Amino acid sequence: MSAHYRAPGWFTRNIFNRVVAGLTRLGVSVWGSRMLRVRGRKTGDVRTTPVNLLTYNGTRYLVAPRGETQWVRNIRAADGAGELALGRKVEAFRGVELSDDQKPDVLRAYLKRWKAESGVFFDGVSADSSDGEVARIAPQHPVFRVERT
Repeated sequence: MSAHYRAPGWFTRNIFNRVVAGLTRLGVSVWGSRMLRVRGRKTGDVRTTPVNLLTYNGTRYLVAPRGETQWVRNIRAADGAGELALGRKVEAFRGVELSDDQKPDVLRAYLKRWKAESGVFFDGVSADSSDGEVARIAPQHPVFRVERT
């Protein structure tokens, strides 16, 4: 099976992500936004991208609504090592990838919080969908538990 990935459109890439990234760099979190910093798997250069940091039942998670993104590939190659930044506050972390059977409750929480922003990437599945539907899409959306280092 090929990796699932949905590339961002022009508006998201050139307007939305840049606005969210700019505000996040200034220290303004937009619905939990952070700047993810992780070493590139090929160049070793630090790559940054805005992400939504989800807190669910007291634990923090990074969910990849678009699937196998570059940041997902980079964090895997870096053995989960990365940083989350909000303004000048930077936190080193280790991302522990969840297995597909561990994802459904986290995916539901993510969809409940960011349905308007990223619900389109979940093939019609919502926070209210059946357990079977959420389990069906789980393999397409990497999820990492954020652990402080």
